[in-house]
Amino acid sequence: AAWPVVETVQADGICVEVVAPAPDLPEELALQAQSLALMLADELGVVGVLAVELFETVSAEGVTSLLVNELAMRPHNSAHWTIEGSRTSQFEQHLRAVLDWPMGQTTMTAPIVVMVNLLGGDDADPDLDRRLHMLFGRDPGLKVHLYGKVLKPGRKVGHVTALGDDLAEVRRRARTGAHYLRTGLWLET
Repeated sequence: AAWPVVETVQADGICVEVVAPAPDLPEELALQAQSLALMLADELGVVGVLAVELFETVSAEGVTSLLVNELAMRPHNSAHWTIEGSRTSQFEQHLRAVLDWPMGQTTMTAPIVVMVNLLGGDDADPDLDRRLHMLFGRDPGLKVHLYGKVLKPGRKVGHVTALGDDLAEVRRRARTGAHYLRTGLWLET
């Protein structure tokens, strides 16, 4: 089973945002990427979740191809969006595979899902509980997951997920939520 192909947004070598499905990705290329991932999992004898990072390349002749950059044979941060955004999350799917149960449905629960990672800074935030209260009061549809990790600069310590049907709006909501939790300041809308 494969989830829709996503686009990850990187900053300084760290995944800061995931958009599902990947915007503006032609359906033929998305199907090719899913087929490639399933073939790799089968050939490697993977039991459980396999995250496949791909790059789209275009030759001088204009031929598009996919280049495998990384394989992660485990639940992966880039698929945390599946917790709310898919009928079956990557965590449940991993357990289903390990237990030899039938795979769950990988269909999305909304047309668009955006997950923004919360990155640690130099100091702990004593106002996080208040910020969560304020955030949920402002946008009760956001989902926040905190990992309980020690804050270190650039470390993924949680994520904010938004769902909807308008990419710009869903992206704005997820980014606003993550920014507010990190800084205590609302992004201008």
